[in-house]
Amino acid sequence: VYLYSVPADASNPASVVVSVLNISATLGSQAVLPCKSYRMVWTQDRLNDRQRVVHWDVYSNYYGNNKMERLCDMYSAGDQRVYSSYNRGRIFMPQNAFTDGNFSLVIKDVAESDEGTYSCNLHHHYCHLYETVKIQLTITKKAEDANQYWDGEKPVIVALEGSTVMLPCVNHNHIWTERHSEEEQQVVHWDRQPPGVPHDRADRLIDLYASGERRSYGPLFIRQKMNITDTAFALGDFSLRISELESADEGTYSCHLHHHYCGLHERRIYQVFVTEPVREKKVVNLTTHNIAPAIDPNVVRGHNVINVIIPESRVHFFQQMGYVLATLLLFMVLLIIVVLITRKRRQRGYEYNVKKYGEKDVNLKEFTVDTTDLSQYKSEDIRLDYKNNILKEKAEQARSFPAKNIDLDKDFRKEYCK
Repeated sequence: VYLYSVPADASNPASVVVSVLNISATLGSQAVLPCKSYRMVWTQDRLNDRQRVVHWDVYSNYYGNNKMERLCDMYSAGDQRVYSSYNRGRIFMPQNAFTDGNFSLVIKDVAESDEGTYSCNLHHHYCHLYETVKIQLTITKKAEDANQYWDGEKPVIVALEGSTVMLPCVNHNHIWTERHSEEEQQVVHWDRQPPGVPHDRADRLIDLYASGERRSYGPLFIRQKMNITDTAFALGDFSLRISELESADEGTYSCHLHHHYCGLHERRIYQVFVTEPVREKKVVNLTTHNIAPAIDPNVVRGHNVINVIIPESRVHFFQQMGYVLATLLLFMVLLIIVVLITRKRRQRGYEYNVKKYGEKDVNLKEFTVDTTDLSQYKSEDIRLDYKNNILKEKAEQARSFPAKNIDLDKDFRKEYCK
């Protein structure tokens, strides 16, 4: 197991990475990813006014006794208290310190006896928060020597004697906010990032709330093999247990601890590698013939599995060919459907025309023909293929003027009477 620290994730700056571990486990065994935080074990105290307190101390050797002296303190629900009568009205903290998060100590009329190392102590007993800020104060009688610098461990303030100096102590974290429901503020969740998958696409495994609510994600076999104990919030142990470890379980696991009321946002990252179990090698005597070696029951034998690996390029080619064939088949089906619909429409149109004109039979008896004005024509056919224009002209005249009936007997009688 290797332990090292990394900076906070840029995508989630509020979540601080406190540790990163590389864990190697044997195939088929049970892996435990430890994640413990006693700050997540919260005990609710009804005395809320005593939960948040700030006090200033000074370590001075001005009188040669080298002792720590309490200067003042202030609770979230009370007024600030100054211990020495000499400092009352001379040192103080801002009245709205718990609202603005500014707990700077103001010292008026600085004297040589004020020189020393000051410490600002921030305590939040309900959230198990204990922080200390140290500042060194040096007094000078020359105005040009007044300045501020960092000595490598703490800030150093050189103040002019008789002036007013401010020792900064600022905390803008969300630990000084009003209290909310405890069950809604505490949550722990585990994520898994398979190899080659970016961190923003990690799979959520488990959500666990202080109220007892639990949410598991993914397929059923994943939910059965990865679990957290029910007493996680009681013991502060949120370790993830992975049973029957497989090669597919490799990846980056991250445990996220959140307590929104107390401003706790921590992450622990684990790199999990799965290795093959070490098998015992048995020496076989090659001089022995026709005798099979005895089976050792202590040797773990794996399943006979044949892995068929298809190159990625070939698989891609088959996929593209399948897409092309499917497109061509769809096009042919559409073409056949269009042809059938067109032929059917044409056939229906032909039947409609036949039916339309054959609805009514014509009865020739209903029509009367007047034949009084009809002239008698020769019954023989008139041939139009004439040898010359003269014959053609005569034929046209014969058709336009009907033939006259000449009574030869009448003409003969007229001549005879004369």
